[in-house]
Amino acid sequence: MAKFSYFFLLTGYALVGSIVLALSVQEDRRIVALGDLHGDLENTVDILRFSNIIDHDNRWIGGDTIFVQTGDVLDRGLDTIKLFDLLQNLREEAPLQGGLVIPLLGNHELMNLVGDWRYVYPGEPETFGGMEARKRAFEKDGFIGEYLKLLNITTKVGSTVFCHGGITPHFSRLGIDWINDRTHETIVTYMESQGSQGIEHGIFGGTGPTWYRGYAMEEEDTICSVLDQALALLEANRMVVGHTVQHDGAIRTRCNGKIILIDIGISRTYNGGKGALEIRGNTVHALYADRAVQLDSPPPYK
Repeated sequence: MAKFSYFFLLTGYALVGSIVLALSVQEDRRIVALGDLHGDLENTVDILRFSNIIDHDNRWIGGDTIFVQTGDVLDRGLDTIKLFDLLQNLREEAPLQGGLVIPLLGNHELMNLVGDWRYVYPGEPETFGGMEARKRAFEKDGFIGEYLKLLNITTKVGSTVFCHGGITPHFSRLGIDWINDRTHETIVTYMESQGSQGIEHGIFGGTGPTWYRGYAMEEEDTICSVLDQALALLEANRMVVGHTVQHDGAIRTRCNGKIILIDIGISRTYNGGKGALEIRGNTVHALYADRAVQLDSPPPYK
């Protein structure tokens, strides 16, 4: 169970600071993004296979694909450990073929780090060896806590920004580096104080990047202009988010393709939707088991 945290100790491979920020990408380099997994290994594996990311042994076959997972790996399902192990295995394997795996923090990762276990699936603690073992796993030296405290909240690949909920103009003005740096500092301070310092930073509030739902839920007549402000500040042409479930299992766009909603309820706790987002240059598709659907895409960022 401690395999993936030990990998960090040996290599120092962590998505902190500016390692993946504003990552330049060749015009035809493939990007695949997957939304909330919520404890469902079987459906996650199915999607990664028909998206040509992994083979039937769950090994990376994506070549130089950049694979982004926008958080909420855990809760609502039993497969927390197996999913984190899978993602870490792929992070090790992808660079050997020129690829890259970028996992991001969602609100459920942050909730578990601070002991908010309202959505832990019944029976899931037993996969850790009981509730106390699960608590230890999320502490600063625990095998999951050690992993999560190194992840970013947001990243930018080419002209596409990825995050769990959405980045408002307020946080866009502060910049991607600032958002990620403050996230790491706050989480580490919280862990080292064993919770006595609190974790009240605005990044983790209702309008912060892991909780915000405005781009997914507010009327386009009002919210698209807000999104335009954020994208201009981030020097991007689109934002890709999870967090807000699309209960019909379809990836969809709003604001003429400037926001893409990729939480399709992959976990069978929802509806077990199966789909991934693919970006090549400025062409965007929703990938499903039996078809690929082209989506709206805004003009390239200049």
